[in-house]
Amino acid sequence: MSQEKVLIVEDEEYERTGLAELLLGWGYRAETAKDGQEGLEKISQWSPSIVVTDLKMPRMGGLELLERISSEANTIAVIVVTAQGTIDSAVQAMRVGAYDYITKPIDTARLRTILQNAAALLGTKAELEVTRRKLRDAGSLGSLVGSSKKMQEMFRLVEMVAPSTASVLITGASGTGKELVARTIHELSPRRNRPFIPINCAAIPETLIESEIFGHEKGAFTGALERRTGCFELAEGGTLLLDEIGEMPIATQAKLLRVLEDHKLRRLGSKVETTVDVRVLAATNKVPDEAVARGELRNDLYYRLNVFNINMPPLREHKEDVPELVQHLLVDMSAKHGRKVATVSEAVFNLFRNYSWPGNVRELRNTLERAVIVCDGAVIETKHLPPAFGQVPTRVSNDDPDAIRLQVGTTVGEAEKLLIVKTLESTNNNKTRAAEILGISLKTLHNKLKEYGSAPEEKEREDEQAQ
Repeated sequence: MSQEKVLIVEDEEYERTGLAELLLGWGYRAETAKDGQEGLEKISQWSPSIVVTDLKMPRMGGLELLERISSEANTIAVIVVTAQGTIDSAVQAMRVGAYDYITKPIDTARLRTILQNAAALLGTKAELEVTRRKLRDAGSLGSLVGSSKKMQEMFRLVEMVAPSTASVLITGASGTGKELVARTIHELSPRRNRPFIPINCAAIPETLIESEIFGHEKGAFTGALERRTGCFELAEGGTLLLDEIGEMPIATQAKLLRVLEDHKLRRLGSKVETTVDVRVLAATNKVPDEAVARGELRNDLYYRLNVFNINMPPLREHKEDVPELVQHLLVDMSAKHGRKVATVSEAVFNLFRNYSWPGNVRELRNTLERAVIVCDGAVIETKHLPPAFGQVPTRVSNDDPDAIRLQVGTTVGEAEKLLIVKTLESTNNNKTRAAEILGISLKTLHNKLKEYGSAPEEKEREDEQAQ
């Protein structure tokens, strides 16, 4: 039985006493307060570890109480209670620092799960302090590496948001490490012993994506020969990463929004709703505001996912981290391929420092992996790098005949097409590599090429098979 001290702040007496009795029955030590002002007094006198507070109360509401708690102590987990029609207030509370929220009428099973998770969070404080020391001393956080100012700021944000249940939108160009950030958030959270399920929305056909995410019953559609458990249920108690969220069909986005707000889903073909306890993280290489303006991302879903935003900088903006990244990646690559490569030569480091890394950390990793495989010694030399490494131009010469086309009067569409075509030429028509350089998904590149009428089906199939 838990001995956590829980303070219930609620202005309706019958709800206040009812919750207190419920929590006492679950083994918690419970106290009550009729508004935020009395809640603050009880906190100073009784020192609860968890506060369950209504948002709308006289004298001092739940949001102001949350702000006061957040400014004075970071050892209290605050759970806000809100009416169905005021989800926006709950999202605002999450941004201020609430651990989680629950809607009225209260689902007691969900409340019990939230309280258990909040209690588990309190046990991670010592581990987080170890992580802080590791950050200061080694410039690393899980699989993320970097001592630069940009990376240290990103580490701070990850450390701040990881213990909560807040949704996080991770933005940045392809190859910057968005999935690594999501995994690190999961590993630093109370959910770390539960599943982490990543799903790439750009890699699933539109006809199958709802089944992949929500699951389906036998016979729900042609070909549904048996029940299928979706990613939400697979991630029960853990974390679900929706990568390339901007590629998700709008109709599916609407269903996702309902699950995020109600914590309930219905498998395709089912008449029964299933309650789920899943933390949702999302990632995109698009600029979210622009994706909303283009109608690719629902504004209400963006608002709900963007409770907390972490933007991953491109590698060219923190190249001072390249030496640390190289050493970190070499350890992984050497172990993976059974080699004893220890470092790279000074000539290789100079090339790396002067290169713009359009494919970001993923390109660095791929470059080092190839070099480790072909290297027969302990040091990677320039001869071990890919033959065309560093030859993709970072700017167009004025003498380049193609540059003449990029003048006043050139449309954005024409400039985009030229950039895509020239990038494909520089990669010998390797679409996967070109998509990384352009900072778009492979699916988006294929769609653009179809628009231009220059996407041979056979070559597309070869690229897809190479994934």
